[in-house]
Amino acid sequence: MSEFRNRVSANELQEILRLQLSTISKLPVSSRKLPPTMVWGAPGIGKSTIIRNLAKELGIGFIDVRLAQREPVDIRGLPVPSEDGVKWLVSSEWPRDPNSKGIILFDEITSADRSLQVAAYEFILDRRLGDLYTVPDGWYIVAAGNRIEDRAVAMTMSSALANRFLHVELNEDAEEWGKWAVSSGIHPVVCSFIRFRPELLFKSESEDLERGWPTPRSWERVSVMLKLAEQSGMKKSLAQKLVYGLVGNGAGSEFMSFYRNSDIMEDVLSALTDPSKEISIPDSPDRKYALVSAMVYYLWKAVDENDLNNRLTGFFKICMKLSNDFSAMAISDAMASEGRLSKKVSEAKASRILSHPLYKEWSKSHGKVLKKYL
Repeated sequence: MSEFRNRVSANELQEILRLQLSTISKLPVSSRKLPPTMVWGAPGIGKSTIIRNLAKELGIGFIDVRLAQREPVDIRGLPVPSEDGVKWLVSSEWPRDPNSKGIILFDEITSADRSLQVAAYEFILDRRLGDLYTVPDGWYIVAAGNRIEDRAVAMTMSSALANRFLHVELNEDAEEWGKWAVSSGIHPVVCSFIRFRPELLFKSESEDLERGWPTPRSWERVSVMLKLAEQSGMKKSLAQKLVYGLVGNGAGSEFMSFYRNSDIMEDVLSALTDPSKEISIPDSPDRKYALVSAMVYYLWKAVDENDLNNRLTGFFKICMKLSNDFSAMAISDAMASEGRLSKKVSEAKASRILSHPLYKEWSKSHGKVLKKYL
């Protein structure tokens, strides 16, 4: 796998799948000719999440089949004796509506033993189960699995099955993940930390893989637990153990040091809600990342229209004091913040930013850099 050349980012994977799905949408029978896609990647990198989110974004069906947790009868169907011999009952989870559209994901396919892989052959390769069931033309089949070198549960795939797939290997991309994190409401300290230390988004070398270690999935869970800890008033010393349990001691220690120094968040909230207050711009890059993440995090949490107007004014005042790169990052993040799952929300936020009286003034001195972040 070290010479595998079809490595793709999350955006590139979605672009490939969009091509397949767009073709099927225009001409459903083309699904019979298009090769199913096999997505390889390390555990926790977000293979199934990316595919699930794409289906949700497109408004189509999604069936997630965790193959390693199934039995062959779950795929082929259950034999039932009858007077005429044996009849087969096919699982009700498979789509029946001939006009329906969606993705069927066979996840953990490399973790399934050979008998399960064999059971899935006919379904994946021929889109049917004998004469009992045929996959509707509007559905596309995708598989995902871990690589053997990741020390995860993984078995070799038979050449007969492998030869039918379009294979891609998903790579982690801290810049893409950072944009997704901001638009998905990930805790601002997690967002700013990964931007400051992108190499820690995914790290398996020298890590205890039987315990917590840094992956896109584990950082998302750090965000969830931090929010809960802060809401409950949990001491940071105990919250630290939650972080260690998710991303391990090495990345956890660095993150907690970063987290303890993120007191700038309170200053940012004060400067946003009262634009007359000044805030000093930190010199160190780590605190600048924390500043930008805090600005975006608090901007849209206004309680009413007057509060939002104040926060937008305060936001632009801080942006005017930032260097071009950090200022453009703040504007870009603000327009995308928590709008990934709703195009209308994203467009509404972008409109508020672009129509603000201070935007033209900001654009004169910082606007050229903005295209880099959009």
